Amino acid sequence: MDKEEILKNYKKEEDRLLVARMLDQIMFCNKRNKIQNTNFLDLRQINLLERILHHINITNYIIYGGFPKAERQVIVFYPDKLNKDIIDKNYDLIMKVVKIILPNDLKEKYTHRDYLGGLMKLGLKREKIGDIIVTKEGAQIIVLNEIISFLEQHLTTLTRFQKSQIKIESIKQLHVINIQKQEIEITVSSMRLDNIVSELSKTSRTKAEELIKQQKVILNYETVIKDSKLLKIGDKITIRGKGKFEVKEQIGTTRKGRYILKIEKYI
Repeated sequence: MDKEEILKNYKKEEDRLLVARMLDQIMFCNKRNKIQNTNFLDLRQINLLERILHHINITNYIIYGGFPKAERQVIVFYPDKLNKDIIDKNYDLIMKVVKIILPNDLKEKYTHRDYLGGLMKLGLKREKIGDIIVTKEGAQIIVLNEIISFLEQHLTTLTRFQKSQIKIESIKQLHVINIQKQEIEITVSSMRLDNIVSELSKTSRTKAEELIKQQKVILNYETVIKDSKLLKIGDKITIRGKGKFEVKEQIGTTRKGRYILKIEKYI
């Protein structure tokens, strides 16, 4: 495995650092026969790293985020002496669940943004935090073990969580609830990003272009500034201030050849 040769293919500094860290973890795993894991990754990052793993024929790894449909996951590398079954039984060595139980007067008042915003206010890096599952009682936050002690000491210093109960639980105790989605239909002249953003945000094409230029549109976990980018089925779009959406399928065309799309909106 030629690290420098692989890194030549990546011009963006953030991607080069991501790939370099992963290659170092693979070498460390092989040399010292110890399990290694990445930070939490989004879908774009996982796809990027998986392409490299396939190219260099690395198969001793598992992608895991606490539950099957987690959006943020880690890649766990393990030495030849171990197998997937052993790793499956030991995820608690990598991540745990921070359970926040709000006082009665605050239950169901906080959103995903409130919880994430609180963690960011403490100075934590997003890459140390996995999915945040909002419940009626509060939230279950999946985090890497390395920040558990810090959270135990500092979470209740935040005004919003001062009266909350904080519990640290095994990842096996995670209670997954179904993410609520609303199905909507939109009609667009093409699969261009600006067309779809215009319909989803219920604004003009010009305003949609402005949102994209202002970097308020995230496509598959990456900010895009090219309004002519063509979307495909399965793409996920986040429009700041408007919500998160997924392009589910093309269900037909109009007489004028416009696309009728089924969209799922996360609510």
